Amino acid sequence: MFKGYPDVLNVKQVSEILEISTKTVYKLIKDGSLSSLKVGREFRIPKVMLMQYMKVLGPPAPPAA
Repeated sequence: MFKGYPDVLNVKQVSEILEISTKTVYKLIKDGSLSSLKVGREFRIPKVMLMQYMKVLGPPAPPAA
């Protein structure tokens, strides 16, 4: 899942991994659900923080048939 991605991700990369919009990623950062670092005007999310967030969510739901 994380192959091909750097150790520190940007918002677009997180949205691709989680299959959600960048707007939703910004909401997760704003409400504190997803930990991030602010570098200049951009947010960076370490893979470790993304994995912790995903662990809280639990396993992904199976695709609808």
